[in-house]
Amino acid sequence: MTEKEKIVVKTSVKDESLIEIRRLQIINGAVNLFKEKGFHRATTREIAKAAGFSIGTLYEYIRTKEDVLYLVCDHIYDKVKQQLSMILSDTGTVKELKEAIKQYFYLIDRMIDEFTIMYQETKSLSKEAMHYIFDKELEMVRIFEGIIKNCLPSLENRLTDKEVFLAANHIVVQGQAWAFRKWALKKRYTIEEYVEDQTKLFLSGILNFHEK
Repeated sequence: MTEKEKIVVKTSVKDESLIEIRRLQIINGAVNLFKEKGFHRATTREIAKAAGFSIGTLYEYIRTKEDVLYLVCDHIYDKVKQQLSMILSDTGTVKELKEAIKQYFYLIDRMIDEFTIMYQETKSLSKEAMHYIFDKELEMVRIFEGIIKNCLPSLENRLTDKEVFLAANHIVVQGQAWAFRKWALKKRYTIEEYVEDQTKLFLSGILNFHEK
């Protein structure tokens, strides 16, 4: 999906600051509701109530129930992009890569409900909605591709574009594993310990990837 084909959640409201506030209310209310009832069992009227306003007000900011999942998806991606942009520079160091992994994993820990609901509900969405969510996922992968490529000289290692893509996917998936497998992982790991060991395993794999 190109930028021109990007799904835009339509609104009849012109005040951008108000749109941002109301849509955050919708996201927060819907996430709690979907966690309790699931996406398909929840009604738009219940979403409006959970968000704290009327069904009429809700329809000023969305058009369909799927729009709410688009908002959740965009919210996740925007948070990831915002968090990582705060620590990135043009110099590219291993320390920067470690910090990016740490901040991404910590963000998932703070947004476990959003990540879990997003991927639990993806399988039952329309093809258009599924492609939109998958494209957002790939955008997160591309962020880490750029970070890895930027710090390769510091790692004294060369990877092909295909290998960098795989490494970036590894970071994204292992971060999400904390959300999907926390019920098992938390028995042995704190989030701090999980970040530390996953980072060590990742960097060890990168440094030794081409060794026989």
